Amino acid sequence: MNRTFLAAAVATALAVAGTADAETLRWARAGDSLTLDPHAQNEGPTHTLAHQMYEGLLQRDMSGEIIPSLATDWAVTDDPTVWRFNLREGVSFHGGQEFTADDVVFSFNRAQKPTSAMKELLASVAEIRKVDDLTVEIVTEGPNPLLPANLTNLFIMDEGWTMQNDSEEPQDIANGGDNFAARNTNGTGAYILDSRVVDERTVLQANPDYWGMGEFPLEVSEIVFTPIQSAATRIAALLSGEVDFIQDVPVQDLARVDQSDGLKISNAPQNRVIFFGMNQGADDLETDDIEGENPFAKVEVRQAMNMAIDREAIKRVVMRDQSDPTGVIMPPFVNGWNETLDAVPEGDATVAKEMIAAAGYPDGFTVQLDCPNDRYINDEAICQAVVGMLGQAGITVNLDSKPKAQHFPLIQNRTTDFYMLGWGVPTFDSEYVFNFLVHSASDERGTWNATGYTDTALDEKIVSLASETDTAVRDATVNEIWEQVQADVLYLPVHNQILNWGMKEGIDFAVQPEDQPHVKFLSYSN
Repeated sequence: MNRTFLAAAVATALAVAGTADAETLRWARAGDSLTLDPHAQNEGPTHTLAHQMYEGLLQRDMSGEIIPSLATDWAVTDDPTVWRFNLREGVSFHGGQEFTADDVVFSFNRAQKPTSAMKELLASVAEIRKVDDLTVEIVTEGPNPLLPANLTNLFIMDEGWTMQNDSEEPQDIANGGDNFAARNTNGTGAYILDSRVVDERTVLQANPDYWGMGEFPLEVSEIVFTPIQSAATRIAALLSGEVDFIQDVPVQDLARVDQSDGLKISNAPQNRVIFFGMNQGADDLETDDIEGENPFAKVEVRQAMNMAIDREAIKRVVMRDQSDPTGVIMPPFVNGWNETLDAVPEGDATVAKEMIAAAGYPDGFTVQLDCPNDRYINDEAICQAVVGMLGQAGITVNLDSKPKAQHFPLIQNRTTDFYMLGWGVPTFDSEYVFNFLVHSASDERGTWNATGYTDTALDEKIVSLASETDTAVRDATVNEIWEQVQADVLYLPVHNQILNWGMKEGIDFAVQPEDQPHVKFLSYSN
């Protein structure tokens, strides 16, 4: 799609949205959902849109606390490896089908399939079984006290609808797959899909039969969601009144929005860290200019790169003080975080250059950096800054920026040498980070670990966390893993994000630490 046509499409979508009544929420953010298949992609904006239409057994509210959803209560049975969930009675899918335990069993089994991006969350699950129509039990390989925290983004689908539409297998996004569930929905959530044009406009209508009537405000009758990649266009839409709410106010426009009549800014720290990964496991890199060896395989090079990144300068110049520099790939929300791990390396390009020369590269080297341009706050600008900083240390970096829909498959397919990634931790526990980003890459774990890093002993420690019930022992193991991750310089942390939501006065909507605006919680004060 050419830029002129895209601009016209966005303008048309906003114009149509502008004719909606007061109960319509016109919502924009930089990027669209990557798919409507709820198990195909583990990505924040994708989950955010899904949460309006689909539900899990549990969810996090706008403060980040776990609350009941399709399960009304849950507890460990007399057998410490068995969790029992009592399901909500009288719930229907949007298509009219009755919600039962069969749908839960089917959905969890589907989420464990090879093409699912959610399978790490169920890595400790040995079996999910139906007790009766409104009761399920989840059996884990060992006692897993943290299991409920893994279920807040694990959505339940109607078994019959999914099977009838040949969508039993989750969409294989990494390899360009497609299915009916990627373009259509049938959830139990507060909003029903009305229409969708990918990367242009998605319209949702209130579910008149929603089970949560009386439990949530549910004051929005229609959602018009418009992804607008351009920061200038996105902020202009908010300032002109064409949209009511945007999640990612550009940091350079915060004061302008907050000082505008009828608008306000709400902010809060986000449970998300931004970092860079390096393919240190390959014998040779595809995009470098060093033949027959891999500079990233040397820890001295990785240490030098970590030192070359001036995080305070990125905070000051690129982020306009709207970031929290960090030395570890977990936010302070996460169990396992401490100030020692979080200590930020002092930026020193001169020393970094000397270290790279001492590592065997007196003339430095060249490599490509893959970066998204529509996913994280100022993602491309951060990459541009890092290119300059690494250049001062003797590393020539060729930047390749692209939309997240093209960027993420590079990581999932492990076809990138050097890349940016952001990671939220919905379980608020280090195990989530380790399972996806540290464990050796396999079909079950390490699916976002494109570093080529592998350590069998470390993998065993990671797996043990799911069944260790002694808190002191578990915390000690978590600390051991982090110490090794830091010593090996597995990743180059940059900062924790700070969220800035812009909205019209009169909208009451607390900033959610996962950056997930659950619209059923939104209310109006006038």
